[in-house]
Amino acid sequence: MLPLAFIHGCWIVILLSYYIVFYYLNYLLRTLTDNIVVGVSKGFEKKLQLIGTGYRATVEGKDIVLNLGFSHPVRMEIPPGLQVKVEENTRITVSGYDKSAIGQFAASIRKWRPPEPYKGKGVKYADEIVRRKEGKAGKKK
Repeated sequence: MLPLAFIHGCWIVILLSYYIVFYYLNYLLRTLTDNIVVGVSKGFEKKLQLIGTGYRATVEGKDIVLNLGFSHPVRMEIPPGLQVKVEENTRITVSGYDKSAIGQFAASIRKWRPPEPYKGKGVKYADEIVRRKEGKAGKKK
């Protein structure tokens, strides 16, 4: 049972105890409740980008098919409650009402080819900055 109260037209999470553990759990409950409300009213989305020659994605029915340079295409089933859109074959948008499910599915897509630091190829979040390395410095000809 949730410690919620409806006071003056607002839902308020009631503090259970002054012990530090209950204090943090209380704010965790408040954040999870807020994510549920925002998810149902507005929704959440994560955007991914495929960077690399020949890397592309398509949606076929309830599956997303990723060509990431392997000898075979990677097929992943889209979980119920999530929508996946692919734009320009390289931009993937995962949206829905459950913030944790969106993050988990986006992370499972990204784990197939995380961005590598030398050329930046791979699957990255749209707002992610990939820190690049220089490569071999003293190569002789």
